[in-house]
Amino acid sequence: MGILITILIIIVSLLLMGIVLIQNSKGGGLASGFSSSNQIVGVQKTTDFLEKGTWALAITLLVLCLASTLSISNTGAATAEPQKSEIEGMIDVQAPQGFDPAAAPAGDE
Repeated sequence: MGILITILIIIVSLLLMGIVLIQNSKGGGLASGFSSSNQIVGVQKTTDFLEKGTWALAITLLVLCLASTLSISNTGAATAEPQKSEIEGMIDVQAPQGFDPAAAPAGDE
């Protein structure tokens, strides 16, 4: 399930990047090619489509990211005890038998 969500996130992200790059911040972009008045799809309809597409992809990306987070937290909760990394296993040093930290010298006095 997590792999499917990750693949969908990548696809939606690429589509969102493409649709944002098509747009021009000053109202041009793809819409500037349709400047003649006899076009069926005019400038306003093109910018409306791009804006709605941007919002739809952004909301889809948000939902997929939340679903990914929920699926990861559910799979992580299945393990009862957290596993130690290899470095933590090497660092895990125990005190020798018979060692009393209270009897150890505190330092130079």
